[in-house]
Amino acid sequence: MGSDISDIRVKTERIRQLVETLNRASRAYYAQDREIMSNREYDALYEELQTLEQETGMVLADSPTVSVGYEAVEELPKERHESPMLSLDKTKSREDLRVWLQGNAGVLSWKLDGLTIVLTYEGGRLTKAVTRGNGEMGEVITNNARTFRNLPVTIPYGGQLVLRGEAVISYSDFNRMNQEIEDAESRYKNPRNLCSGSVRQLNNEITARRNVRFYAFSLVKAEEGAGETAVSVDFHNSRREQFAFLREQGFEVVEHYPVTEENILDILEQFEKKIETYDIPSDGLVLTYEDIAYGLSLGRTAKFPRHSIAFKWADELRETRLLEMEWSASRTGLINPVAIFEPVELEGTTVSRASVHNISILKGLKLGIGDRITVYKANMIIPQIAENLTCSDTLEIPKVCPVCGGPTEIRQVNEVQSLYCTNDICAAKRIKAFTLFVSRDAMNIDGLSEATLEKLIDRGFIQEYADLFHLDRYREEMVEMEGFGEKSCQNLLDSIDRARNTTLPRVIYGLGIANIGVANAKMLCRFFEYDLEKMKEADEETLSAIDGVGEVIAAAFVQYMHDPENLQRISRLMEELRLERPVVQEGNQTLEGMSFVITGSLVRFASRNELKELIELKGGKVAGSVTGKTTCLINNDVTSGSSKNKKAKELGVPILSEEDFLTRYDLGEGGGREDGAV
Repeated sequence: MGSDISDIRVKTERIRQLVETLNRASRAYYAQDREIMSNREYDALYEELQTLEQETGMVLADSPTVSVGYEAVEELPKERHESPMLSLDKTKSREDLRVWLQGNAGVLSWKLDGLTIVLTYEGGRLTKAVTRGNGEMGEVITNNARTFRNLPVTIPYGGQLVLRGEAVISYSDFNRMNQEIEDAESRYKNPRNLCSGSVRQLNNEITARRNVRFYAFSLVKAEEGAGETAVSVDFHNSRREQFAFLREQGFEVVEHYPVTEENILDILEQFEKKIETYDIPSDGLVLTYEDIAYGLSLGRTAKFPRHSIAFKWADELRETRLLEMEWSASRTGLINPVAIFEPVELEGTTVSRASVHNISILKGLKLGIGDRITVYKANMIIPQIAENLTCSDTLEIPKVCPVCGGPTEIRQVNEVQSLYCTNDICAAKRIKAFTLFVSRDAMNIDGLSEATLEKLIDRGFIQEYADLFHLDRYREEMVEMEGFGEKSCQNLLDSIDRARNTTLPRVIYGLGIANIGVANAKMLCRFFEYDLEKMKEADEETLSAIDGVGEVIAAAFVQYMHDPENLQRISRLMEELRLERPVVQEGNQTLEGMSFVITGSLVRFASRNELKELIELKGGKVAGSVTGKTTCLINNDVTSGSSKNKKAKELGVPILSEEDFLTRYDLGEGGGREDGAV
């Protein structure tokens, strides 16, 4: 008896550990667009949790087996779904998939790997788009959805239509966008994360540039009238007819085929062959009963509907031997481990390398040179280590940087340990730093690839940013370099000379300060009125108070600007540049001394930043929170119960819609771009 109780205690404690681990991984993946464990690891832990819950009869309230998805972020309005959006039960067994049909006809389709969206059309027009969110509550992204490349904003059907589908970015578009980003560290990690970030942008201009596409996979409602008089479209109890109806309305639907117990394995094999060259990210298949009424009659569990099941590809595993661990340094000092192993055939290609991502994952695998490991391709694409069969745990983490020989240290950020080079003048850091500095969004100097920069640095021609503007001193040596000649050298020098005319946001971004991207650089420059001296003197408290900055960015910025060597380098750089400043309408500062707060979705402006630029152009300020000094809160939903609306009412601060704001302050159509310069 005692041993039974002890066994239960061990299992319940393991359940608690698994719930905590899986929820942490889900928050990272869904809400923060980062990955702290592989899909394979997650699935294995999830299956272990399910088994333990069945054995013990204990299910925690926050268990991922009874809660779904990610929590909606704060920046977008939220809305509760009419009916919960449950995830699907899943299997990796082909035979299980066949048996699941139980003699019924089914429909087999792709399970796309993007962001699930619910669309509502009324009177033939798109009226609402909401993300899946946590299954109960999603984010309203209607304006962004209107920019999806293949989404109809008007349809023939005039009743109320509610459907679900997946927003995705194709591999070809993903690769194209990455190729346009010169700085390797700034490139997007995978199409799914890029799509998630694109769909949930506050500025739908950004969404439009990302080529997001929508593929419908489920019809929720199609009816005319309301209440007891509502009349639904008759689909003759057929899922396939629903797909046909959606296609008739102009939607692209997921590729799907009718299946029975007799042919499902053959159809599945066709999907498997196609995924090798399929341009749309997919992480499996979905099998649904063709008979709608039958599927609905089966009901649901707390977690899954019973009318559908997901199939995930069983990873093709190959055993091999770890030969070495390559350590790849970057401009931020981050040193990434890359496993080199004996070549193996995986999913039709030969692979011999796999990223191990970080020190946390490396330690978990207990690796050692010569260990027998199994490898696979995540989603049949990205090589990963599945398991270490030897677990010698003898691999030494380098104490010195593989590039410069400087000391390294392990740092923990967001529960993940990573290795960093601490040498500020590491060659890898310098090459990557210069690559960012000359990139299109920074100084925009054509003709300086990473390979060319490496040659120039090795020869001592450039040691700091200001040196780039004196490369004409080495013209004779440069024309003799491989890949150079008189014409290419002159083109480069001309490009460098053009780059002297630039803007402060480009310079700040080009400096490569940790966590300062293009948008943050512009935001900081606007806040400090394009005064570099004010930016140098700013403290963390001032910076943290800026809407959208926060403590992490503030600390990194202050640390960089308080370093004497950095300040000297900036000073020498500024002597080479001619900064253009935004157009300021003198004598037209009608909002001078006023402070505004912007919240919610906008209609007249593409983004909050665009409205913010207009306010600042007129001499006003934009703050992140409502206080007694706030002139007014700008919110199109003036009756909402949001925290900012409540605060404004408590303090007697007016709440104005965009239209009312523009009318009250006589701003007309207005616009506050910072592109114009004098």
